[in-house]
Amino acid sequence: MLIKKFSVVVVLAVLILSGCATSREAHEQRRKEQSAQQLYTEAQSSMKVGNWRTAVEKLERLDSLYPFGAFSQQAQLDLIYAYYQNNDTESAVSAADRFIRQNPRHSHLDYVYFMKGLVHFYSELGFLREAFAAELSQRDASTASKAFGDFAELIKRYPDSPYAADARQRMVYLRDRLAAHELHVADYYIKREAWLAAANRARNVIEHFPGAANTPEALIIMVESYEKLGMTELANESRKVLAHNYPNRVADID
Repeated sequence: MLIKKFSVVVVLAVLILSGCATSREAHEQRRKEQSAQQLYTEAQSSMKVGNWRTAVEKLERLDSLYPFGAFSQQAQLDLIYAYYQNNDTESAVSAADRFIRQNPRHSHLDYVYFMKGLVHFYSELGFLREAFAAELSQRDASTASKAFGDFAELIKRYPDSPYAADARQRMVYLRDRLAAHELHVADYYIKREAWLAAANRARNVIEHFPGAANTPEALIIMVESYEKLGMTELANESRKVLAHNYPNRVADID
């Protein structure tokens, strides 16, 4: 009889302790959720008034402490934008890449691709403002190329995205910018009589940036370079394309 009573007491004690543990876990979970919500609310308040540095600090803390919480994904999306507004290109791109990698089927993935392109786009413009002493075509085009690729990826994956039209417009500028840089490099090779390298750079414009404003210049370089190389057939083909599409520029061939 004593053994039975002792067993009942033990069971009751276990149940009480279990209940206490469950209660503590529930309390701790509620505390974490409240803390996460508080951090997110504070971050949103900072973003509304344009205090991007504080917003970044709050969102980074939220992402670090509660990586799987209710606010996790939205905080990561907001962090990309906050980095962008804080002119932190490297962190913004890194955050976008991480989100894409971790959430390959997220409903707002088109926004992430767009933001990644926008970060590179305005990084390119900022660089050009600082480098005003030289012609646009002479400047490094790697950031412009990244922006072009980001926007192209967005349009390829999400052609009906609300961000697609904006991306296409920006790609027009980037296309001409990249084409101009290719022709600048082609001119460099021409001055050194590296005719094949010059022709290849000009051909890149035709193949990768169709419709660029300086397409006629690319065709002219191809005609002249192929003629210097003795590649008569390629020179004639390039001349025909130039005459068909830009008849008023045929006279510009030396």
